[in-house]
Amino acid sequence: MKKIIWMTGFLLLAGCAEAQINDAAISDDTAAKTTDTAILAGGCFWCVEADFEKLPGVLKAVSGYTGGTTVNPTYKDVTYKETGHYEAVEITFNPSKVSYEEILDHYWVNIDPTDPYGQFCDKGSSYRTAIFARPDQMEIAEKSKAHVINVKPFDADILTPVLEASTFYTAEKYHQDYYKKNESKYNYYRRSCGRDKRLEKLWGK
Repeated sequence: MKKIIWMTGFLLLAGCAEAQINDAAISDDTAAKTTDTAILAGGCFWCVEADFEKLPGVLKAVSGYTGGTTVNPTYKDVTYKETGHYEAVEITFNPSKVSYEEILDHYWVNIDPTDPYGQFCDKGSSYRTAIFARPDQMEIAEKSKAHVINVKPFDADILTPVLEASTFYTAEKYHQDYYKKNESKYNYYRRSCGRDKRLEKLWGK
């Protein structure tokens, strides 16, 4: 009789443990679906990071490099060598609060998509603009670009490409949250580079 009771208790405990494991797996799966990412290049990644971390629904924005061939590039590699990499930002967001489409809407009005050579005072291949889309994001990104082409308040062509996402390499620590850690220097750079004046001229206030 004791053996039967012990076995019954063991089976109940095993069942509870399995249920807890399954619940944990479901919880992890649910948590994974509460965030998504977007990789965008818009010139100086300090500025792109600052623009997106102020957008409701964005959890964080990380400066980095993508689109090139050099593995684990450094800032000097990307800036002074032809690595093919762009300065870019990986944006982590809550899709229940802000959609990928809305992320792209915010992106367009914070870049100059008419300049194929860089952004504002920063010229060179690493400062070009691009949307780096995963396969499941590609159609949305292409539609977003087509919409901007149709509604843009200026005559110049939209030259920002939609490219297939590739490995994103996180930039050096001192680049992360530069606009917070070096506020006065960042504000001076942004103002002297003419970023906001050009954006207002293109898109209005």
